[in-house]
Amino acid sequence: MSEQNNLAALNAKLDTLIDLISRAVPASAGDPDWQAAEAFVWTPEPGNLLPIEKVNRVDIELLCAVSHVRDLLLDNTRRFADGLPANNALLWGARGMGKSSLVKAAHAAINRDPAAGELKLIEIHREDIESLPKLMSVIRNAPYRFIVFCDDLSFDNDDTSYKSLKAVLEGGIEGRPENVIFYATSNRRHLLPRDMIENERSTAINPAEAVEEKVSLSDRFGLWLGFHKCSQDDYLEMVRGYADFYGLGLPEDDLRAQALEWATTRGSRSGRVAYQFIQDLAGRLGKSLS
Repeated sequence: MSEQNNLAALNAKLDTLIDLISRAVPASAGDPDWQAAEAFVWTPEPGNLLPIEKVNRVDIELLCAVSHVRDLLLDNTRRFADGLPANNALLWGARGMGKSSLVKAAHAAINRDPAAGELKLIEIHREDIESLPKLMSVIRNAPYRFIVFCDDLSFDNDDTSYKSLKAVLEGGIEGRPENVIFYATSNRRHLLPRDMIENERSTAINPAEAVEEKVSLSDRFGLWLGFHKCSQDDYLEMVRGYADFYGLGLPEDDLRAQALEWATTRGSRSGRVAYQFIQDLAGRLGKSLS
């Protein structure tokens, strides 16, 4: 009887241990519900794609003063949606000039076109770049084409996660899946800080090879789109575009004077500053921007 009691107690302890382990180990993610949304956010643990019901974006026609890069990215995205060769894209340059807005707007514009194939947009956060191979395994065989998007991508000193990105973009045995394209935005043209490259140059046995290792990351993007600082005319063009689109109805001279005063108080001009001015103006006029 004592042996049976001991056996029962042991079984109870094993059951408790199994329950604790099952709680500690995340459940494996199932196949994503691709019909749930046209945009998702990647969470590497346990490997889920969270659907986004409403993407925060503006209409592509509102992205004034960047028409050249806008058309280049839109054409590249359309070719990819149609199953034609297309390049990974790096949108780099001045802050607030619409880099991330352009990626989201291009995605929406293609999906509104009945002649184009449907695209899914997946955002991956900078800190999750190392999980890119895991994301690729989830979407590689899915019946859709995907834009994998990372906003404000850059790498700091001693950060080796950029190697995962390099492998996905062009390297590795499998390489980038045919149904995936990678778009990234950054304030840096080469994604890595200058002092990091200089440190590699000074400490390496072969300095030239060390620099090549760092700079080659940007080379994996076939399409480089530069966003430069905003001139006054560009800024006013953006303001007029927003004001006309939202029907704010302010006289041209008043709109110009208020927009310039707003930029002066901010100490800068950009698409972001123009939209912030429009938000303030619409609020003062008692008009909605929805």
